[in-house]
Parts: sequence; C-alpha cells; structure tokens
Amino acid sequence: MRWLFLLLLVLNLFYYVWHQQQAPMRAKEVAPLALLSRGEGDIRLLSESQPPQSREQLRASAEESVCLFLGSFEQKTAAAVLEQRLISLDIRSSVQAVDAAAGVDYWVYLPPLSSRQASLRQLKELQARKIDSYIIAEGDLANGISLGIFPRRDSAQSVVERLRGAGYEPLLKELSRAERSYWVRIAPESRRLAEDSLLERLALDFNGLEHQIKPCESIATSSRID
Repeated sequence: MRWLFLLLLVLNLFYYVWHQQQAPMRAKEVAPLALLSRGEGDIRLLSESQPPQSREQLRASAEESVCLFLGSFEQKTAAAVLEQRLISLDIRSSVQAVDAAAGVDYWVYLPPLSSRQASLRQLKELQARKIDSYIIAEGDLANGISLGIFPRRDSAQSVVERLRGAGYEPLLKELSRAERSYWVRIAPESRRLAEDSLLERLALDFNGLEHQIKPCESIATSSRID
C-alpha cells in the first residue's frame, strides 16, 4: 500500500513538471502607446521630434539676412533717383545715409568761467589782442571760448603754446570727423531681381556705381532716409 502511494505521488509530480513545460509563456505587460506619447517613461515618438533643417532651408535663411547695397552717392537726391528706378522694376529698395569716420580735428578752447559775464569779458580781452575767438553757445562747454578747430595736431598745438605764452590756459580736444554718403539697399526678397545684366546697365547710367553684399544690419551708423 505504501509503494502504491509513493508511485502515485511520483506520477503527480511528473505530470506537474510536464504541464509547466508545455504551457505557453505569458506575455509581458506593455504600457499603452497613448501613455508613451504623453511622455511617460521618457520616450518620445519619432513623429513628434523636430525635423532637422535641410541645406536648402539653411541657405534660404542665410540669404534672408543679407542685402545688396548700391552706391555710394554724395547727394541724397542722386540716391533717390536710383531708388525710384528700382521701385519701378518692382525691386524693393530704400536709401540709407552712412556716416563713416574720415579723420580727426583738433579743437582749442578755454573752459567756461564762473559766469557768462566773466566769459564775455575774457572774450573781449582776446579779441582786443586780435585773437580769433567766439563764445560757445551750447553743450557741455557752454559759455566757454572757442579758439579754433584745426585739421592738424601740430597747428592746434602751436596755438595752445602761443596762448599759454600770453597767460591763458587753453585745452585741446579731439573731434572725430564724419563723412556722410548715401547707399541704396535692396531688400533680401528682391535680390534675385537684381541680375548681373541690370547691375551692368546701372553702372553705365550711374558713374562709379558699386555693389556690395552685406548683412542687412551691418551698417551700425546708418539711418533710414524718409
């Protein structure tokens, strides 16, 4: 009887092991796709990522920030003639004034005294000595006395020494000299219309006309002329 019980027990164990081997594997639980699309699990769908810009898009973006400049003109009216001609060809353009550094001048002056009346008395004294001078009407040096502006430092320095010999204490100040010119700027969206053949015709009609391609905001000293 005991052997029969052991035999049945062994048969049951064998059947259990065989049944476990034959049972299909259970599928692992996977989070729904909707949860993944909401950012759970730090996973993003490929369709939601920002597509990289193509070379054509990068090139177009760079061209949008670059303008064609035509010039330069000494007179605003001459630049305006070119602007109107371009506008008649449906080429968007505008006139810009450009101030470029053209050198340095040297200003000899006497600083303001305690009152305007004292400065006027000093002015009369200088003029009585045949020294060219005039009162400064405005600015930081208002009521001071200007003794001349000179293009060369040595000329200004000789005046300073002469006045010091006469008992005065003049000062010397450097003034940046600007030279204004006018350019016609063609907008980026119209650059394709300004073909080489058109630029050649414009160069014949406007003597000495130059063209330059620069960033549209590269001229920091320029100002729009209305």
